[in-house]
Amino acid sequence: MPSTQYQLHLKGVVGGYDFDRNYVDYVLSRYEDKPVNVLIDSLGGSLATALSIASAFKRHGDVTVHFVGMNASAATVASLGAKHITMDASAMYLVHKCSAQFFEWGNLNADQLAQLVDQCEDAIRDLTKLDNNIAQMYAAKCSKPQEKLLDLMKVGGWLNAKEAREWGFVDEITDLGETKPVLTDAVASAMAAAGIPIPNVPAADKETAFARFLAAISSLFKSRSEEHAASDKTCTVDTAAGADDDQHTNQSVITKTQALMNQFLPLLGKVLNIEGFAVGENGSSLTLDQLKSVEAALSAKDKRIAELADELAAVKKSPADTSTAVVNEGTSDKHQPQDEVQQYVETCNQAQALYNLVP
Repeated sequence: MPSTQYQLHLKGVVGGYDFDRNYVDYVLSRYEDKPVNVLIDSLGGSLATALSIASAFKRHGDVTVHFVGMNASAATVASLGAKHITMDASAMYLVHKCSAQFFEWGNLNADQLAQLVDQCEDAIRDLTKLDNNIAQMYAAKCSKPQEKLLDLMKVGGWLNAKEAREWGFVDEITDLGETKPVLTDAVASAMAAAGIPIPNVPAADKETAFARFLAAISSLFKSRSEEHAASDKTCTVDTAAGADDDQHTNQSVITKTQALMNQFLPLLGKVLNIEGFAVGENGSSLTLDQLKSVEAALSAKDKRIAELADELAAVKKSPADTSTAVVNEGTSDKHQPQDEVQQYVETCNQAQALYNLVP
């Protein structure tokens, strides 16, 4: 989970300064009613602290724990209150029976030894209760009989991520070397230009206006079978009188639009800083209705430009022309070659015109 943001990092000894239940309570209180991600990397420690943290996770209700490194004993118990538990593919997991510190040194008489035996028997009873309690918690997480968990705790031994998943201690194994594929605008545009179907994978960012435009453009490039089916439906011409004219008109529309697309899409890719946004030889796989729509939009744009030119000419012929004006010598009414800036502006206008065709 490389991109996950963790609100809690619990490392070291459970019950120590960096795995403290008071700090856990403080952080959880700051994220009340919000998801909390917890990173755990610990070989264990205080069972009392682990039980308290597990309870805090459960009360919060939306905690995800992720194990890295080697995790054992109380560290695994602390995770049992989480809603979801994940584990690195390289991490390790260990459960075992509870233990208590024991040390006795000196010379003991019979009465003192009998007293020590009684104390040991009391400790055995307490540890047995703790084992049963922890085994019950593990069993609830793993959905397995408590006896099986007690047997596993008695044997001990490290479990790898796969074994921990098979037992049910963790819900998911993650691999830091693998990332989920995302679809960027650049990749999608390149695939669309090559006629490759867009895969159903998450987008890299939230949908933008250009992403919607790109989706509409990509839908124009169909698979080979879809192209043939669409061709049969949209490119069939009537063999009756006038069919030759219709076919000639259709071919004219296709030729003009294909030429425009071959010129326009690479420029659009350059303007939008997207590589590979181009149409190959199969760019004419647009349906006839789509081609006619593009032709109509371009004709409307040209008509509007002509109208604006006429209006500008009329303004120049107004009485204001009698006033003194400064003109450049050698200018004529002939169309002057466009410089790079004018070509750039015209390209942007063409991009906007095609963008407006998308619903």
